[in-house]
Amino acid sequence: MNLVNLITFYLCDPQILKASLADSRADTKSSACLTLSFLQANAASGVAVHDDCKLRFLDLKAKRTYRYIVFKIEMEQKQVIVEKLGEPTESYEDFSDCSASLPADECRYAVYDFDYVTDENVPRSRIVFVGWSPDTSKVRNKMIYASSKDRFKRELDGIQIELQATDPSEMGLDVIRSRSN
Repeated sequence: MNLVNLITFYLCDPQILKASLADSRADTKSSACLTLSFLQANAASGVAVHDDCKLRFLDLKAKRTYRYIVFKIEMEQKQVIVEKLGEPTESYEDFSDCSASLPADECRYAVYDFDYVTDENVPRSRIVFVGWSPDTSKVRNKMIYASSKDRFKRELDGIQIELQATDPSEMGLDVIRSRSN
């Protein structure tokens, strides 16, 4: 029996779960407890994405209404929400300034509309996804953001570059330029 069937089995039949926990054999107790802790870990990462996040991202991508968007996970509601919107006139320095848009002690997601000119003098634009996870943030916060990142990115169709940053130097303008070509 694989792990998914085992979890389903325990979920669908609470009597068997109770009997397993009441059983005096240690291996049965530990497998039931292992199954429960596995379920709780997956439940903790099940963060929803607010519709406003998708709408604002589409505005950034299609209409270029914003230069960047900073997202945060609202822990009480267990959903990703929009925290800050950058005006189209703002620069990359405005975005990467940690005190203004990315806090030094909390994780965030961000997307940035990066405009550049190629070596052939052709103007281009790339949408950059940044997973901001500073070393000073709490471990639980880092784990929730890391486990929710892929699902969140799937909701934002059109991301071309992904960066994982723990300090501002890992998401510098030179790093983005080198990944854009």
